[in-house]
Amino acid sequence: MYIIAIGWLYVTVLMAFAESNVVAGLLTFVFYGLLPTLLLLWLFGGPARRRRRARARAGEDRDSGTTPRPEG
Repeated sequence: MYIIAIGWLYVTVLMAFAESNVVAGLLTFVFYGLLPTLLLLWLFGGPARRRRRARARAGEDRDSGTTPRPEG
């Protein structure tokens, strides 16, 4: 997934360089490249964050000697 994000940022950087002035280039990069890419990575990174949190919680429960509680 990261290779797609890197490729998209590369395309938007080239689009920003092709703009007529610096402000238009910056706005093109930020609103057409950076913000959508960050949103995409954040949305698709949710399951990994959830798994990491569950592993950390399971490790804490194992260290304390209690059984893990099922989440509902």
